[in-house]
Amino acid sequence: MVQTRDAVLDDLPQLLDIYNDIILHTTAVYDYEPHTLEMRKQWFETKQQQGFPVFVAEEDGVIVGFSSIGSFRAWAAYKYSVENSIYVKADCRGKGMGKVLMQPLIEASKTLGMHTIIASIDANNEASLKLHKSFGFQEVAHFKQVGYKFDRWLDLKFLQLIFD
Repeated sequence: MVQTRDAVLDDLPQLLDIYNDIILHTTAVYDYEPHTLEMRKQWFETKQQQGFPVFVAEEDGVIVGFSSIGSFRAWAAYKYSVENSIYVKADCRGKGMGKVLMQPLIEASKTLGMHTIIASIDANNEASLKLHKSFGFQEVAHFKQVGYKFDRWLDLKFLQLIFD
């Protein structure tokens, strides 16, 4: 049975493995080089300092995915806007893990007094687009050829969920 919980420091090696696999094999992250454990620790510490949660989905003691929110932009006027991230282990994709990881992000965003969540998604990532739309996100922008990875240009879509 899959359970979600807050991430802890000891989870970082498993989160790093998931993230690096995504960097190396997908266009979900527009980066080329795998990250180090030190980079993941810095990322995690920054989330904690800024008061943003990181959630993990765990099944039988193995982390199968993680999610987080963070600042959309650094300027003060964006303080009620966050950007979300959801990453699922390769062999667990297509099994509903994204839904399990999305719900706590939405709840946390509301608890933190946020007004909107923005998702930045590769235009060809149909699974992520479908997931976000199932939670009420609407496409608000389509940027053409803004990324370059795996010898091709990549389009990026922004989806947005606005709270009442």
